Amino acid sequence: MAFPSMKRFFDPWHVRIRNLLKVAQGRPVALVVLFGLSLLNLCSEWPSDIARPAFVDTLDETLPDSFKTARQILFDQYQRHYPRIPTAQPVTIVEIDEETLATAGQWPWPRNRLASLIDAIAALKPLAIGLDIYMPEPDQTSPDKVAGNLPETAAALAAGLRALPSHEAILARSLRAAPTILGAAALDHAAFGTRTDLRSAPIRVHGTDPLGYVQHFDYVLCSLPELQAAAHGQAMLSVALEQGVVRHIPLITGLREKLVPSLPIEMLRLATDSSAIDVFADTSGVQAVGVADVLVPTQPGGDIWLHFASIRSTLSRYVSARDVMQGIVDPERIRDKLVLVGLTGAGVTDMRTTALGELVPGIEIQAQVIETIVEGRFLRRPTWLKWAECAFIMTFGLLIIWYVPRPQSRFAVFIKAVPKGVAALGIGLHLLNLLFCFFIFMRFGLLVDAASIFIILSAVMGCFLSPALLSLGEQTRTEAAHTPGREDDNDRAGKAP
Repeated sequence: MAFPSMKRFFDPWHVRIRNLLKVAQGRPVALVVLFGLSLLNLCSEWPSDIARPAFVDTLDETLPDSFKTARQILFDQYQRHYPRIPTAQPVTIVEIDEETLATAGQWPWPRNRLASLIDAIAALKPLAIGLDIYMPEPDQTSPDKVAGNLPETAAALAAGLRALPSHEAILARSLRAAPTILGAAALDHAAFGTRTDLRSAPIRVHGTDPLGYVQHFDYVLCSLPELQAAAHGQAMLSVALEQGVVRHIPLITGLREKLVPSLPIEMLRLATDSSAIDVFADTSGVQAVGVADVLVPTQPGGDIWLHFASIRSTLSRYVSARDVMQGIVDPERIRDKLVLVGLTGAGVTDMRTTALGELVPGIEIQAQVIETIVEGRFLRRPTWLKWAECAFIMTFGLLIIWYVPRPQSRFAVFIKAVPKGVAALGIGLHLLNLLFCFFIFMRFGLLVDAASIFIILSAVMGCFLSPALLSLGEQTRTEAAHTPGREDDNDRAGKAP
């Protein structure tokens, strides 16, 4: 004879779950689901205005990307269905493309050849020239380097070569004569050629020190000091990658104990002849980054969500470096423009995937940041929006827990009358939620997390629908087992040789 407790232990799993969900009409389980999933959602995007407890890091390690992946996919879909349509073209990209490499030679070029390109661009009067290029090592084709490799029998030739200006000196002269900015790459580890400092424009902080909130690095791969001293600015080229996709871009970055600007914001500083960049921060993080009369609202980490335009709509901004060097480019493509110089030829490794799912050159992303700032069309996900989402989820979750289990409620009567209508009603409500959030994205540029709302409220609702579905499944299996035709089939199967 089996003990009752042992019988309950060996009950099928669906029976145990059904019995658990029947306790107090499923409200305790629904409350645990509501608060548990809400906590996971909050931990996956912890608000910067509250100190991050240790258990949040533990949860992130135990359940990584619990809601983050769904949120990112949703925000990507917002952009794919409503990409930004450029209304201005403040940027021209001078691309070192396949045609340029075929004409001028393979990359990397001798520095004097790059100087010729900068001189040709500067002659057309751009507002600023940003180089998506860093040069941490001396040019081995420079006359002094070539002289050092000559045999002793060519002493006269070596002396003549050493008398010539180095390629670095030639490039430095071109950088000094034009409104140029050199790019640099941030690294979190030491490597050959890395440094711990960067010559950059002053950053004025208004309010709380934002260094603890921004993306922070200890090392930078930048150009030689001689070139840094000649250029009119240096800036970071780094972008934030999430699962290999670029979604947001830092406007300022921490390098050890100082703040340094990104290339787009530094180009705007130089173009407006401003002496410094302004950063506005409070206890919740960075609120805005400004230069001259332009103020860019940011995320607490000093970055912006970038509303991407399709590469198909921005191809007109590209000019071949070959055409610039040969003097056949329309001067209006360069005059009073912010010019970016970078590589796009085959074999270039600086290719990035955008939220639109397009693979574009890294320099295109820098151009889109500048374009977005000039147009003033920003995507925002402020801290208060996260709290608003949490309040909405908790309010409607508690309303579901209070109302749905009531036996005489209209919802209960509806379920009994039209069982299949529950699925249609749920799909309709979630579709309405998604459409409303998408409308807010299009109208106000706010990134509302409809995915978390859907996941959490669906799970809470499932706590009340699951017992009915489990009972229906058990009833179906019982009826099938006692169907006469099924018994005859079982008998025939047992008698078969």
